[in-house]
Amino acid sequence: MRRARPLVLVLLALALAACQTASSRAPAPAAAAPAGGHRVQQIVASGTLRVGLSGDQPPFNMTARDGRIIGFEVDVVRKLGEAMGLAVALVQKPFEDLLPALERGEVDLVMSGVTITAERNARVAFVGPYFVSGKSLLTRSPEIANVGSFAALDVPGRTYVALAGSTSEALAREQLPRAEVVTTADYESGIERVRAGRVDAMIADFAICQVTVWREPHAGLLTIETPLTAEPLGIALPPDDPLLVNLVDNHLRTLEWTGVLTQLKARWLADNAWLAELP
Repeated sequence: MRRARPLVLVLLALALAACQTASSRAPAPAAAAPAGGHRVQQIVASGTLRVGLSGDQPPFNMTARDGRIIGFEVDVVRKLGEAMGLAVALVQKPFEDLLPALERGEVDLVMSGVTITAERNARVAFVGPYFVSGKSLLTRSPEIANVGSFAALDVPGRTYVALAGSTSEALAREQLPRAEVVTTADYESGIERVRAGRVDAMIADFAICQVTVWREPHAGLLTIETPLTAEPLGIALPPDDPLLVNLVDNHLRTLEWTGVLTQLKARWLADNAWLAELP
């Protein structure tokens, strides 16, 4: 039976891997757009950077006991806003609504554990990656927790749940054709289905599965020790303003080179003190 390794060690290893990946990344692609920087001008004029996130993806973003949204990504965007001289307004929406909200102009950027994929990059621009994660699973079954591949999970009669609109859902539907895949609007309801035995496992981000096992040591929840995939997480931006993409990319690089990004990773990924703030 594979239980999660100590949370601090697991997430610190992810943080180190992310640092290595980010240091060698290529400049973020910018979609073709008309000249000008109308979005940058609007943002500067408003004095506020509107950031879309789900608020339920620990340790990246999550809702504290007092209602505040906290997490690694929250601290990163606050540092970005500070560097730009802007206030930051957090706009909480279900994960599957975040990119559509960006496309409608309801938020200026999305930072919410969004994996950079070719399909998404055809819709929006990305800056990053700022972190490299991977897919894992949350289950109560020792048999499932001991698998090492999606092929071993593809068993008729099993049911898996994944976040609607996520790469977890897309990957599960692609890799698990003989099993049933259902979706959930948020991680908490997916976790509850696993607890109650209504599904065999939840396919989700590695860090989220590890944090859940750590938070609920007596719930009989299990996860795997090594991610099944490697996925770069990026900041999603509108495709019609390369100046905004350039601005965010420059400030994210500055956070990397000055060590601020490393400090924030240490705070949220190598220290579990923040768990005391959760409900």
